[in-house]
Amino acid sequence: MHTFSTLPVELVYRIMDHQNEQTLFCSMQNISRRLNKILNTYERYRTLTALYLDANRTAAEGVQHLADVLRKNTTLIILTLRYDGIDDKGAQHLADALRTNTTLTILDLGSNGIGAEGAEHIADALRTNATLTALDLGNNEIDDKGAQHIADALRTNATLTTLNLYRNKIGAEGAQHLADALRTNTTLTRLTLRYDGIGDKGAQHLADALRTNTTLTALNLNGNRIGDKGAEHIVDALRTNTTLTSLELGNNEISAEGAQLIADALRRNVRQYGVDLALNGMGKQVIVDLMAFLVETMFFA
Repeated sequence: MHTFSTLPVELVYRIMDHQNEQTLFCSMQNISRRLNKILNTYERYRTLTALYLDANRTAAEGVQHLADVLRKNTTLIILTLRYDGIDDKGAQHLADALRTNTTLTILDLGSNGIGAEGAEHIADALRTNATLTALDLGNNEIDDKGAQHIADALRTNATLTTLNLYRNKIGAEGAQHLADALRTNTTLTRLTLRYDGIGDKGAQHLADALRTNTTLTALNLNGNRIGDKGAEHIVDALRTNTTLTSLELGNNEISAEGAQLIADALRRNVRQYGVDLALNGMGKQVIVDLMAFLVETMFFA
C-alpha cells in the first residue's frame, strides 16, 4: 500500500495537479520531508506569486499554518485575507512571519477585527520587515491606540509606500499620532483614512504634517466630517506643500465657502491636480470655478 512517502514523484505531481492554491501552499506543507522536497520542485508551487483567500473561514488557526509557510517561502508577493475572521491572534501569527519573510510586498487584512492589539503585532513586524510596500488594515476596529502603534512603526520603516486604514476608529488623537510620524517618514506616498472620524481636529494635525512632509502624494480623507474648519486647515497646508497630487475630501460637510477656499488654494498650488469634493454642500458657482481652474491647469498651463 502506497503513502505519500512511497508514491512515485510523477503520481504525487498528478495529485497536486488537482489541488487548489490554498491546499498547495498550506495543507500540503510539512507532512513529510519527502513531500516538502517534491512540493518545492512542483512548477505551480514554485511559481505561485499571488494568493487570494478572501471570505474564507481561515480564522487564527488557519492563518498560523499559512504563517509557518511564509517564513520560508520565497515566491509569494501578494497575499489577501479579507473577511477571514483572523482577529488579533491571526495578526500575531502573520506578524511573526513578516519578521523573516523577504518576498511579500502586498498584504491585505481588511475586515478581520484585529483591533488595537492586532495592529500592534503588525506594527512591531514593520519595524524590521524590509520588503512590504502596501498594507491594507481597513475596517479592523483599530482605535487611536492602534494608530499610535502603526505611527511608531512608520518612523523607522523604510519600505511601506501605501497604507490603508479606512473605516476604523482612529479619531482625532489617532490622526495626531499618524501626523507626527508623517513629519519624519520619507517613504509613504499613499495614505487612506476615509470614514475614520478624525473631524476638524484630526484634519488640523494632518495639515500641520503636510507642511513639512515631502513624500506623500495621495491622501484620502473622505467621510470624516472635517467641515469648513478642517478644510481651511488643509488649505493652509496646500499653500506650502509641493508634493501632494491627489486629495479626496468627499462627504465631509464642506460648504460652498469651504470649497471656495480650496479652489483659491488650487490656483496657487499648480501641482494639486486631483481633488474629490463629492457629496459636500457646495453651490453650482463653486463647482464651475473648480472645473474652470482644472481645465485651465491641465490643458493650458
